[in-house]
Amino acid sequence: MLGRQRNEHTIAERVRVTGRGYWSGRGVNVHFIPASVGTGIRFVRSDLAGRPEIPVDLSTRTDQSLRTNLAVGEAKVEMIEHAMAALYALEIDNCVVAIDGEELPGLDGSSAAYVDALRTAGLVMQAAPRRQLIVDRTIRIGTAASWIEASPSPDGRMHVEYRLDYGPESPIRPQTFAAPVSPESFAREFAPARTFVTAEQAESLRRSGVASHVTNRDLLVFDHRGPVGNLLRYPNECARHKALDLVGDLALVGAELVGRIVSHRGGHQLNGSMAEQLCKIADLVPLGCRRAA
Repeated sequence: MLGRQRNEHTIAERVRVTGRGYWSGRGVNVHFIPASVGTGIRFVRSDLAGRPEIPVDLSTRTDQSLRTNLAVGEAKVEMIEHAMAALYALEIDNCVVAIDGEELPGLDGSSAAYVDALRTAGLVMQAAPRRQLIVDRTIRIGTAASWIEASPSPDGRMHVEYRLDYGPESPIRPQTFAAPVSPESFAREFAPARTFVTAEQAESLRRSGVASHVTNRDLLVFDHRGPVGNLLRYPNECARHKALDLVGDLALVGAELVGRIVSHRGGHQLNGSMAEQLCKIADLVPLGCRRAA
């Protein structure tokens, strides 16, 4: 079901975030630029001829292990979920994101730098109603081992819950995080939570030739004793980060979500499948939740 309440917003001024990609190691600049009503969120590859645009919706999403990517033809942007979570939670509907490389910066593995930059830019209310996607029934997809469920909101807001459990052999212990999504709660409870891997996963990635520049200070690496050379920001920081990813991936529906989303051991691919299901029940396909044929 669709509803309409608040007006759309863009940012008041241009701001920049810089860093290096986790996977590529390349330096990259990301410029967030004010945009007019109805633009939505659009990435622009400023380093490529013709500055190709990549709109953020389900038609441009591509599956990739451990991250969410978008592509239009040969133009790609990778690891968009942390920036998208910040844009969505801060209620920024229209923004051009110009990037001079393929991969967004990894930063400290969280959304905090994006939130700080966008809050510095400030918001401008625009003369158009903000679309809502109101979940009016319960939908569950996945398997018994890994699933995601959307159900009606108890209070007219978006709520997310993530249940993390990698089993008894994992150095990352089972944990849960649940919270409503608002600009204030996201900045305080979600945004600082960082990307994490086990020491075994980190070593495997380095052997494969990616992320060789990433140190234990750039994200959370766990061995059997806990974080290696780092300290947790929250006891359940890993579950919080998975909830952050969930918000960023569901932002591809292109509307404010009103519902309760619970994920049990889900990841980027399952998040994307839920976004598709939500678009179908809301009949959003003609309005912006486009899906590639």
